[in-house]
Amino acid sequence: MMGDLTQYFDYVLMAMLLAVGVAVIRLRNLFAIVMLTGVYSLLSAAWFTSLDALDVGFTEAAVGAGISTVLLLAAMLLTSRECDKVSVSRHWAALAVCVAAGAVLLYALPDMPVYGSPDTPVNAGVGMEYMDRTADDLKKIPNVVTAVLGSYRGFDTMGEVFVVFAAGVGVALLMGLSGRRREEDE
Repeated sequence: MMGDLTQYFDYVLMAMLLAVGVAVIRLRNLFAIVMLTGVYSLLSAAWFTSLDALDVGFTEAAVGAGISTVLLLAAMLLTSRECDKVSVSRHWAALAVCVAAGAVLLYALPDMPVYGSPDTPVNAGVGMEYMDRTADDLKKIPNVVTAVLGSYRGFDTMGEVFVVFAAGVGVALLMGLSGRRREEDE
C-alpha cells in the first residue's frame, strides 16, 4: 500500500516537473523564467528525496534552487527583462522535446523500485557493505552517512565543496561587477 502511494506521489512530481517545463518554454519574462527554474529544482529535489537519494536532493536544492537561481538573477541584472520574440515553430519544437522527455520519464517511472522495499539496489550491495563496515572501520564516527561522506567518499565530497565554492565566488564576482557598472553609468 505504501509503495503504491509513493509511486503516485512520483507521478504527481513528474507531472509538476512537466508543467513547470512547459511554463518555462512559454514565458517571455526572464524573472518569471528564473523563478520557475528554481521551482523546477525544488521539485527535482523532492523527487530525489522520494527516491531515497537525500544527498542528491540536498545538493539539487542548494545548488539548483539556491546558488543557480541567485546566479541567474545576478546575470539578469546585466540583460533586458524580456526575451526577444521567437518564431512559433521554435516554440513547438521546444514543446515537443519537453513532452517527449516527460513521456519517457513517465514511461520509466513504473520500473522504479518500490519505496522501502528491501530488494532495492540502495538496500543491497555496496550500501549494506557500508552499513556493515562503518562500525568497525570508523569507531569514532557514530553516524553512517557522515562516515561515508567524510571518509569513504572524502574526495568526492571535497570536489562537491569546491564546485559549490566556485559557484558562490562566481555569483559574488558577478554581483560585484554589476554594482561597479551601475556606479560608472551614474
